[in-house]
Amino acid sequence: MRPSQILRAGGGEKKPGQYMGPWGAFGSLPQKGIVTYGLAQNRQNPLAGTFNAAVFNTFRRTRHQILYWGLPLLIAYETMQWAIERNEYLNSKQGRAEFADEEE
Repeated sequence: MRPSQILRAGGGEKKPGQYMGPWGAFGSLPQKGIVTYGLAQNRQNPLAGTFNAAVFNTFRRTRHQILYWGLPLLIAYETMQWAIERNEYLNSKQGRAEFADEEE
């Protein structure tokens, strides 16, 4: 006794133009027990909770990373303040009088 067409070839020979099932099914029998759900685009809320999550996520990430960028930022600010004050002093009347002999 030979096996039936369904057991041998998964539903028999497929002819051009015959439905083979969804993409990737390769003409096999449809699977059972798989449920898919969908939501219409006009019923979705893609920005739900975005503002709330952004506030708390930003706080959490800043708290964990503050030492990595806070200290270099503070050092750079203090260095810049020192350089500005030094430049203003060197270009003032007192600074020019103090360092006048070094220019020549």
